Parts: sequence; C-alpha cells; structure tokens
Amino acid sequence: MAFESLSDKLQNVFKNLRGKGRLSEDDVKAALKEVKLALLEADVNFKVVKNFVKTVQERAIGADVMNGLNPGQMVIKIVNEELTNLMGSETTEIAYRPGQQITVLMMVGLQGAGKTTTTAKLAGLVKKKGKRPLLVACDVYRPAAITQLQINGEKQGVPVFAMGDKNKPSDIAKAAIEHAKKNNNNVVILDTAGRLHIDEGMMDELVQIKEAVDVAQTLLVVDAMTGQDAVNVAGTFDEKIGIDGVVLTKLDGDTRGGAALSIRAVTGKPILFCGMGEKLDDLEQFYPDRMASRILGMGDVLSLIEKAEASIDEDKAKNLSRKMRKAEFDYNDYLDSMAQMKKMGGLSSVLGMMPGMIPGMNSAQLSQIEGAVDDKKMAHIEAIILSMTPEERANPKLMNPSRKKRLARGAGVDIAEVNRFIKQFDQTKKMMKKMPGMMGGKRGRMKFPF
Repeated sequence: MAFESLSDKLQNVFKNLRGKGRLSEDDVKAALKEVKLALLEADVNFKVVKNFVKTVQERAIGADVMNGLNPGQMVIKIVNEELTNLMGSETTEIAYRPGQQITVLMMVGLQGAGKTTTTAKLAGLVKKKGKRPLLVACDVYRPAAITQLQINGEKQGVPVFAMGDKNKPSDIAKAAIEHAKKNNNNVVILDTAGRLHIDEGMMDELVQIKEAVDVAQTLLVVDAMTGQDAVNVAGTFDEKIGIDGVVLTKLDGDTRGGAALSIRAVTGKPILFCGMGEKLDDLEQFYPDRMASRILGMGDVLSLIEKAEASIDEDKAKNLSRKMRKAEFDYNDYLDSMAQMKKMGGLSSVLGMMPGMIPGMNSAQLSQIEGAVDDKKMAHIEAIILSMTPEERANPKLMNPSRKKRLARGAGVDIAEVNRFIKQFDQTKKMMKKMPGMMGGKRGRMKFPF
C-alpha cells in the first residue's frame, strides 16, 4: 500500500493528540517533532521537512487552535492542508492544444522507471478523454523497446508509429507528426530512450527532438520508490531540457513517500499522474488533497467512487445489490463480484480508501486481509466455482459431501479448501442480509461488488 510506513507513524502521532482534551504548546511541539522524524525517515527532502514543520507549528499554536473545542483535530486539519500544499494544492491536467491542433507529449526518464509502459498507460487515459492518440517509438537503443510499445499499444487500442532502430529519434518524431496529420490523430505521445544514468548524449538527443517538433509538454517519468534520487533526477532534467510535469510510477509499492512529498516543493513542477499497479489501466490522476487524506488515514472516497464507476458494470451491480439484500445471490454472482473487485485493485486497495470503515485498523492489518485473499487463493476459488455444474452454481443448497469431493478433484485442491470456501460463502450471504444499508439504494450511494 502506498505510504504504508509513513501513514502508520503519522496516525500514531495523531492518535495521541486526539486523546487530549486541551493542548499545550509543548504538546504540539512534541507531536511535530515526531512528525518531523517520520517525514525524514520517509526520505522527504530535509529543507522541505524543516519548512513544513515550521509552517504547521506557527499555525497550530495560534489562539484559534489552542482555545478550540477540539484542538487535536484542528492540528490534524492543519497538517492535512499543509501536506496538500506541499504536493501542489491543485490538480494539474495535461494542457491540450485547442481545436484540431496536435498536442505533442514527450515522455522522458531513466531506464527502469517504467517509462514505456507508462507511455502506453497514458495513451489509454488520453483515449478515454475522447482524444485520438498516436504512440511513437523513439527509443532506438533498448532491445525490444519498440516491440513492447507495439504490444501495449495494441492492448490499449492505440496505433503505434515506428520506423525501426536505424533512424534518428528526431527524424522519427517529425515523420510521426506528418503521419498523425494524415490519420487524424490529435495527440502524439513520444516514447524516448532512457539511460542508466543522466549523460550528455541522452540530453542532446532530447533537445534535438524538441527542436524538430513542437513539443507541448515534456513529462518526466520517475520511480517513486527511489525517494530523493527521484527529486534529484527531476531537478537535472528540468535544468537540461525543461520539464512540465512528473509522472510517479510504482507508487503502490512506495511505503515511504519521499518523492511524492518532495518533488513539487523542490522543483516547482507538478505531479500529473501516478502509477498504482502493473496493469495498463493502473495509472491515476494525481490529486494532492486526496493523497494527503490517504497519508493521514482519512481515506479517499472520491477516488473509490470514480474507480468503481469506471470498473463496475452498473446493471450487474444493481442486480447483485438486489440479490444480496434478499440473500439470493449464488456462485455465479460470487464469481462476478470477484472479477469486479479485481478491476478495482483488490480488497486492500478498496479498504484503504474507506475512512472509518474498520476503526483502528492499520495498513499492516489491511495487508493481512489482502494476504488472506491473495491471487493464488482467488484462483483456487475461481477453479472451485468453475468446476461446478450450472445447476450447482445457481443453487448453492445442492452442495453435499460427494459433490464437494468432485469439486476438489476438478479444481485440483484439497477437500478442506472446498469446505472452507463454501463455509465462507454461506457466512458472507448471512452477513450481507444483515447489512442492507451498504447495498444499492438511492442514486449516488456507493454499491460495493462484494
């Protein structure tokens, strides 16, 4: 889970603040000392941490806070606001050229950051916005880079322009623009070559591309897990060629958060998107306010709703909701709900965005839940259900010992695993009957696919 380590530490600090009826100046200073240590351990830039703590302290020891009804919550509110400011306050969108003008986006970065995959992910997002993107293979050095882009482009339903590895990247970019004009593509995304480290040859090549075509925005792709190294890379790229924004990859595996919390403050460049997984649809718009809420354990309901709307079949959700209220759902419905949960990023991803859903639960416990329903176990459950006859799937009451033995053989699992799943299914059914308020209802209410 993103920022797991930092989030746990900050939540522990604020738990103590909430427990106090009134706060003294010393209480605030002691809490902020812990916050400072947590941020430094998260690999946040030292100057950024220093300024952040100073600002929060100045606001927190004001009369309004100290004399308020709930000073602990007021301090947390200030920290939330300042974290948001640190990451950019407002959400930054891609600046598309007006009308039929072609918007050229140049993707740059070091090898290993996930640039080519991210380029294809971005093309998918651009396509969803109603644009007509064209991917361009300008990496003529890395073996199989062109093939990788072509495969991912095909998966996204986005055309890929390539001229092999014998042409100069600047010539490929120019030819791609002409191709885009002829084929009515209004967004051209250039996948450029990366290096293991920043060198003059790499920078010269990027400058040549920018001289050859009118690049609207240059987006730097950096690995969030590299912490302050990512900030240093961003600073160097901006100095040498000029960047307009940053895409953070592997944020789902970044337990610390140093890059996300430092880049904007150090470079002045906004974070536009963040990669939250390996799949081609795991690229999200970066919302500073929502990210701050996640870090502080307050959830991110808006992102959850958006993800649900994008992933869940509305008709299926309504039907499943109705069945759950009446405790009528069967193994076919269970299979559908598993597929929809997968689309939303898994159970821990969903729970991590839900504030107060499970009071007192920290990220480590969320991870345990995810472990209890990991990919391997989910695959076993799927195999068990698929080993059932259509009649058995539609009527769970048909299950008996001989049928269970047959399912175990068919799924290639132990009989104990079949029994465990069927028991879990029955318990889920009973639980859902007791929780009608979570299912369906009025327009705008969340419908959960589990």
